[in-house]
Amino acid sequence: MLRVLVALALVGCATDGGFVWSLPEGFPEPRVPDDNPMTDAKVELGRHLFYDPRLSGNETQSCASCHVQELAFTDGLAVSVGSTGEVHPRGSMSLVNVAYAPTLTWASPVLRHLEAQALVPMFGENPVELGLSGREDELLARLRAEPRYVELFPAAFPELADPFTIDTIAKGLAAFQRSLISADSPWDRFAAGDTSAVSEAAGRGGDFFFTEEAECFHCHGGFLFSSSVDHAGNVFDQASFQNNGLYDVDGRGAYPATNTGLFEHTGEPRDMGRFKPPTLRNIALTAPYMHDGSLATLDDVLDHYAAGGTVTTEGPNAGDGRLSPNKSLFVHGFELSAERRAELRAFLDALTDDTLLRDPRFSDPWLTPL
Repeated sequence: MLRVLVALALVGCATDGGFVWSLPEGFPEPRVPDDNPMTDAKVELGRHLFYDPRLSGNETQSCASCHVQELAFTDGLAVSVGSTGEVHPRGSMSLVNVAYAPTLTWASPVLRHLEAQALVPMFGENPVELGLSGREDELLARLRAEPRYVELFPAAFPELADPFTIDTIAKGLAAFQRSLISADSPWDRFAAGDTSAVSEAAGRGGDFFFTEEAECFHCHGGFLFSSSVDHAGNVFDQASFQNNGLYDVDGRGAYPATNTGLFEHTGEPRDMGRFKPPTLRNIALTAPYMHDGSLATLDDVLDHYAAGGTVTTEGPNAGDGRLSPNKSLFVHGFELSAERRAELRAFLDALTDDTLLRDPRFSDPWLTPL
């Protein structure tokens, strides 16, 4: 059985601010901005903010509304719905191991820091997510009135005379999200040498996953199970966007107008339908799949890749994605017998980190009274 991941011996790596990265051997230290070093106090502030509905204009949603711990920090919807009821064009991405993401969201090549990304759901208007545009003063007043924050903000930012700012909110949220490290799946334990951690079927599924016949690992390889990866020691830009043959609505590679992927930012025809390959860690928990939730189950996903793309037979998005001229060369199809399907499913199921789903460090602090 092919083993290409990491050993699970935890390595404690302390930051200047006292925060300790508990990383398994083989996991590099995440890249952290110089102006927002990790500290325990900042992470704890961010955890409170992440679960606080006061961070939406009408106080009905928090960040956690679209990023649920039990669902590997996704929301189980095909596309997300904002606090005002506006339906979004894409689904919420998992925040697991987001500290290693060189770009954020499905298709933006320029949104590269969690501090900047935090401002988008709070203040963005297309689409409206948390609906705080123009309500900055109101938000800060809400937070100042909460007794917990009277202690948490100064503890996280002791160098500031007034720590209640939009900037510190974004930095706290970013610090918490960077702490969401997942590396304790059965496959991790198997890769570390515990041959009993996964079934023989899962082992065979993993072997096939990493073959040139399947080609899966080119876009979903390495410790992150994504080719789009960054870390503190990374020298080269490893941001990645791929077209996987999901659509071809005009016979020339076009995607639905509301979801053109990287093309939306570059205008380059070759970027039509290119999206970031998401991590496959905890993939069994994050249905439905693809940027628009158009594939309901993992079996649908396997059918898609085995066929070399998806054929949409009717409706406005009808077309044969297998024939898209923009499709990645790695999506060429493979034979999918019932036995191989079961093995691949077993392998993908083995990427679920149950520890992450119940880790109290990542849970809702507002459920615990002072």
